[in-house]
Amino acid sequence: MPPRGQATPESPNTQLIPFRSLTDFKHFDRSFAQTNRLRTEGTDALLAAAREAGVRRFVAQSFAPHRYAREGGPVKTEDDPLDPTPVPAMRETEAAMAYLDRVVTEAGGIALRYGGFYGDPDDAMIDAVRAGKFPIVGNGEGMWSFIHLDDAAEATVLALDHDGPALYNIVDDEPAPTRVWLPELAKIIGAKPPRRFPRWLARVLAGEAPVVMATESRGASNAKAKRELDWSPAHPSWRQGFAEVFGPTRIREG
Repeated sequence: MPPRGQATPESPNTQLIPFRSLTDFKHFDRSFAQTNRLRTEGTDALLAAAREAGVRRFVAQSFAPHRYAREGGPVKTEDDPLDPTPVPAMRETEAAMAYLDRVVTEAGGIALRYGGFYGDPDDAMIDAVRAGKFPIVGNGEGMWSFIHLDDAAEATVLALDHDGPALYNIVDDEPAPTRVWLPELAKIIGAKPPRRFPRWLARVLAGEAPVVMATESRGASNAKAKRELDWSPAHPSWRQGFAEVFGPTRIREG
């Protein structure tokens, strides 16, 4: 158990499939089957152990992007509903994340809904963008929320000293549509501008999941986490963070 009687069921990037290294979007749930067991069976086991050990606080890793209902405004808070009709290929994964959120908060714990992690110069997404394998689909209006690994770690530490139950979106200040962040990332790494695919072609090649992510997903607001955890990301925008992590100087140094 971690110090001071606190438990964390998962740590960022530990035993989880890095989302941006996923290639089989048509079988999304199959790819995340082991991760989903961690989110359900693993969380149940840790909660049981925490109760037996008298643990006072329990902090769990959850996820914010692509989960909120695809209606209304482009940016959602923790009080907004989750997508009631997720893409069939993602139903088991969405259900597992919802299960984790529910059982952790029912136990008085905190679920941190992190944004898409970045901060590793060897991120698999960079190779995909550089190779032209990450296109803009349709109108590219699907919103994404990111978080630098250092900022995620800082928020996690602050959450350890905070009482639950609670849900927090741990994301940066600038949710952005695919049509905005993807060309900017390509520019930062010196890649060609991303290609554009119509929805029907992307659906044939990769399935419905990436089409929805790229065209309909909602972003997440970090206002609650900033207010209640007294947290503010050192990388308030993915623009700054991407340039710092993936820019030419950093890549040459690596």
